[in-house]
Amino acid sequence: MDMGRESRGEKDAMTVEIVFALVSAAVPAAVIFAVAWTLVLFLDLSGSAEKSVLAGGALLGAVAGVWRLVRVLLRFDEQRRMGR
Repeated sequence: MDMGRESRGEKDAMTVEIVFALVSAAVPAAVIFAVAWTLVLFLDLSGSAEKSVLAGGALLGAVAGVWRLVRVLLRFDEQRRMGR
C-alpha cells in the first residue's frame, strides 16, 4: 500500500465509517437527553431543578456521544492499519 495515497475505495470506506460514527454517536446522546427530558416531565420539575436536570442530561449525552465517536473511529483506524 502506498502510504499517504488512498485509493477511491479507501476514501469511500473512510467516509462511510465517519458517517456511521456520527450516527451511532447521536443515538446514545439523544437517548440520554430524552431520559432527562422524561424525568423533567414525569417529576413535574420546574425552575432551577428543571434546568439542572436538562443540563446534566445534555452533558452526559454529549460525553456519551463523543465517547462513541472516538471509539468507532479509533477502531476503524486500528483495523485500517492492520490491513483489514
